[in-house]
Amino acid sequence: MSSLTESLATALRDDTFLRLTLSQPIQPIKGASPKVTVRPILLRDETRYQWTSRIGSQEHHENLSNDEFQQRVSKVFCVSFADAHLFTTGEDLTFKQHRSGQVRFKKSKPSLKPTTDLSHNREKQYLIPAGIPCPFLIEIGVMLPNGQVRAAMYHKFRQINRYLEFVNDLVPHLPAEGTLNVVDFGCGKSYLTFALHHLLTRIHRRDVAIAGLDLKEDVIANCTKIAQILGCIGLTFEVGRIESYQPQGHVHLAVSLHACDTATDDALAGAIKWQCEAILAVPCCQHELNNILEPTVLPGLTEYGLFRERFAAMATDALRAKFLDSRGYKTQVLEFIDMEHTPKNVLLRAIRRPTGDADANALQAYAQLKQDLAISSWHLERACQ
Repeated sequence: MSSLTESLATALRDDTFLRLTLSQPIQPIKGASPKVTVRPILLRDETRYQWTSRIGSQEHHENLSNDEFQQRVSKVFCVSFADAHLFTTGEDLTFKQHRSGQVRFKKSKPSLKPTTDLSHNREKQYLIPAGIPCPFLIEIGVMLPNGQVRAAMYHKFRQINRYLEFVNDLVPHLPAEGTLNVVDFGCGKSYLTFALHHLLTRIHRRDVAIAGLDLKEDVIANCTKIAQILGCIGLTFEVGRIESYQPQGHVHLAVSLHACDTATDDALAGAIKWQCEAILAVPCCQHELNNILEPTVLPGLTEYGLFRERFAAMATDALRAKFLDSRGYKTQVLEFIDMEHTPKNVLLRAIRRPTGDADANALQAYAQLKQDLAISSWHLERACQ
């Protein structure tokens, strides 16, 4: 016979949990809730389990982690509540403690439909909708085969869709016909590379030649294996360095997500030299400017190590944006939900102007920012010479 704690642990592990109801207080206490319900919700891109109790006309909510939820249930079932109803995607489970102390267990067909909306808000219309099986999301473990998003992976599901929104805005600025050539620098595990391939080939019905580049051989081997399993036409992965990569033909879109320190600048420099129509970059750690920043630059702020580091990171991205503008691009600085829950959540999105020329204002703005920061030369500028 399965116990409630075992069944709950299994449902949470397999992402089949929908709801839990605890009722029938063993010793009714005035002012205590006669019933508790628990459901998964999304808070700050993390799955939590909302423990809801009602006392009188007022509801009380506690948002628990996975471990806290399981521990709470093990403490109150058969101590405070005699009945438990566990709802999962595959079945309903009922547990009843009788006066003898024995717990009886019963299974029945599922009575609740899976929900993909874990937030308090109405479900957003995503480019990759929840509830519809998506092959690459299933293969990388974000979705179950039936299209349900795994509760523990819901933040990645939202992040992937947010990324696709940024890319989708660039599509009108790419060539309308022919094969789209894309280079993804530092592709890593390639969640977003596969998402990009899905957007361009499945949604926009375009032929593509997407090259994912990374230094780690085992990562590239795994990405290649997944691409073969999925039959991703036009998607290849290779081991290589950003600064020495030579593309085959003209590159229309260059992507650099979390390339560390000046590797982001090497990716931007390559994209500028290739005159890419569009560039997407999410910088990672940034040390160059922090190391060369003069003590005379905003000394009241930069004398504090923590503030100096954060200021240097923002200043570096501002320099990158202004430099792109000075090289014939129109650049936006946007907020991006990061994959690893770090503060590095800036996205640079640049679109090449039709003429490829910068106006005098862009050149002046870049020169002025360099002067304000007391910077005579830095990596991206040198890499483009």
